Amino acid sequence: MFMDTEAFKEAYLKKLIEGEGITADEATTWDKFVALVMLLKDKISYYRAVNKNSWSPGKQVYYFSMEFLIGKLLYNYLVNFKIEKIVKEGLFELGINLEELLEQEVDPGLGNGGLGRLAACFLDSLAFLGIDGHGNGIRYRYGLFEQKIVAGNQVEAADNWLKNGYPWETRKAHKAVTVKFKGRVRSEIQEGRLVFIHEDYEPVLAVPYDVPVISYDNPRYINNLRLWSAETVASELDLASFNRGEFKQATGFKSEVEAISYILYPDDSSRAGRELRLKQEYFFVAAGLGTIVRSYKKRYGRRAFPDFPRRVAVHINDTHPVLCIPELMRILIDEEGLGWDEAWNITVNTMSFTNHTVMPEAMEKWPVDMLKNLLPRIFMIIEEIDCRFKEDLKARFMDDEEVIQNTHIFKDGYVWMTNLAIIGSSSVNGVAHLHTKILKGDVFKDFYRVFGYKFNNKTNGVNHRRFLLAANPGLARLITEAIGPNWQEDAGELKKLHVLKEDPGFLECLGKVKYDNKCRLAASLQKKYGLILDPSSIFDVQVKRIHAYKRQLLNVLKIMHLYNLALRDPESLTGSQTFIFGGKAAPGYHYAKTVIKLIHCLSKKIAQNPAISSKLKVIFIENFNVSQGELIYPAADISEQISTAGKEASGTGNMKFMLNGALTLGTLDGANVEIREAVGEENIFIFGLTAEEALTYTHSGGYKPWDEYHSNPDLKICVDHLKGSFFEDAGEEFRMLYDSLMIYHDEFFILKDFPAYLAKYGEMQELYGHPQEWNKISLLNIANSGFFSSDRTIREYADWIWKVHYRTTHSKTII
Repeated sequence: MFMDTEAFKEAYLKKLIEGEGITADEATTWDKFVALVMLLKDKISYYRAVNKNSWSPGKQVYYFSMEFLIGKLLYNYLVNFKIEKIVKEGLFELGINLEELLEQEVDPGLGNGGLGRLAACFLDSLAFLGIDGHGNGIRYRYGLFEQKIVAGNQVEAADNWLKNGYPWETRKAHKAVTVKFKGRVRSEIQEGRLVFIHEDYEPVLAVPYDVPVISYDNPRYINNLRLWSAETVASELDLASFNRGEFKQATGFKSEVEAISYILYPDDSSRAGRELRLKQEYFFVAAGLGTIVRSYKKRYGRRAFPDFPRRVAVHINDTHPVLCIPELMRILIDEEGLGWDEAWNITVNTMSFTNHTVMPEAMEKWPVDMLKNLLPRIFMIIEEIDCRFKEDLKARFMDDEEVIQNTHIFKDGYVWMTNLAIIGSSSVNGVAHLHTKILKGDVFKDFYRVFGYKFNNKTNGVNHRRFLLAANPGLARLITEAIGPNWQEDAGELKKLHVLKEDPGFLECLGKVKYDNKCRLAASLQKKYGLILDPSSIFDVQVKRIHAYKRQLLNVLKIMHLYNLALRDPESLTGSQTFIFGGKAAPGYHYAKTVIKLIHCLSKKIAQNPAISSKLKVIFIENFNVSQGELIYPAADISEQISTAGKEASGTGNMKFMLNGALTLGTLDGANVEIREAVGEENIFIFGLTAEEALTYTHSGGYKPWDEYHSNPDLKICVDHLKGSFFEDAGEEFRMLYDSLMIYHDEFFILKDFPAYLAKYGEMQELYGHPQEWNKISLLNIANSGFFSSDRTIREYADWIWKVHYRTTHSKTII
């Protein structure tokens, strides 16, 4: 890359002049940032060109996802290229502060939460392992939304992350694909075969923008994230109307088309909103598969389609891209002339599907009439898939009507996308052992009877290089000094830290790193929001999407209880406690928005009492994103993973906190189960109902929240705060939260788990007063976090699902 600072400075100044025609003295901070990005992109292009001529690519993996929460790239790519020190010193000698340039970069608005961040981690690990794996998604112009907090309320604003452009992307207009909506389909006989012709359709141009994904410490491995932007075909402008001054009529279709790639998850409470979501999903599926097939034909020729599954793997990340299945069928039958059976065999063996939820509302389905009108040919193919599947099913399960009814694609006037995904894929995986067990035994039990061989587990993972090596440099240095640098490539090496668990000096250093990270977070929050945090306080953190099953309300009730204790007996609070929340609520999700308001009202209530606020503090971090997470994970003492057991598929925040030495306070839900197995029961703080117990209560109807309410006076007081005058000027604002617990049967067992939750938190409070013991458990969490690297997860996908080669070191490749 660059051998020394002088070589870097020469190349950088040359790029600055080439790009903007200005010197370093004339350039703005943005100009300097862009020049550095473009310099790295030049190097990436160089390595791509060299690699293209030096080796032949292997099987191609295409990862389709509605979200790719990639975060900022510049610093991570400096770390990946191992040139951070050279660049920082070179810029300093030019009078430029690298930190100021890093602040110029924005978090791309390409995702919302765990689904998108997981996809981004997977892309990083695909590149590191030398797998030809590429992302395929949508280039959202305004992302999900930018969260603003106004008087304690969430207010959504457009996330205009592209207002200054995005220097990491490269527009590839010559590779645009036309996507067809609506119209009609007619059939005719051509050369003795039945063909289908799509006519009078509305064309949408899908224009690709490519973002490079580079490997850590090996520029040979560079993959691609392809994001599609919706544009009109040039001829679609009604020029005559425009020239007559009828601008709305002339440009109306243009606006309708561009809306497809405007925002992530448009509000689907209206039919128009649902149709827009369906358009989005077909848009990036059709564009991506069209390009994949075109590239395949160019490389291998039309006669090579029988080998397509051996050379191409298409992975469907949750139900949003399930239209990949009928779309590939359409391409193979209508455009390539294959028969149904051959096309179906290719499609099933190419596709694989990850399910990410057990929540019924997240199981996507589309009204039959909507799908038929918007995607007429796709609808015909889904009908045929369903018809053939039912015929086969009746032959195998003719005496089991329940199995037959529960596995139809068409049910109750809807097209059930998860059912289509399971039928049309060769693999169906859950994302944690508990999650997969629930899928097999409950959610998809009928499908499991039919396709037991398809179901498997692949526990999620996170990129330890991003969330430890880059995000926590102090801890990374301490680990490297102790066990060497090999952990950076092989997270399993972190187990070597076990030998230091009784070393007082190392444990003290570990505590010092944590304190420094807390100071760093405190300084950032003071600069941005004017908040004052005490770094010696215990940092108790819950940052994730706001949702009833994630139980932020349980956490709030705990803090209310501590406040009430302090009112009665100020000495009951030992030490200082800081509770940090963050996360977005869906725009139409009133419950979640009310929880955000509750957190702010409680924060204000506590702050108004000086005697208590010196020991208790509640803060909500506005617009939580990847960059903020990279500050928060290293600073956290307690990781709140308190979802109702059986509801969280896996979680990845739990892994990021663990990797950075936070102690988990959680239920036996998702990957918490496997974290407990990794660290041992004594090094994680588990409470509450198990998934089996929660399911039993749900099915039997035996749970009575009023019993919990009346049997626990402290809990009763906290719950009553939601409907009383505890919060001045709140009126009945929090009554819906009270009703969710007391009138609507506490669906997520908040009251049931409250006593056990409080007891475990009390244990952690006491332990925090013994730094050496706390730091020992922190060390053991770090030492056992290697299993949760996304490198391990991707190796499992490669071995068992995609059947692709990968490297274990820079020099060795295995199957």
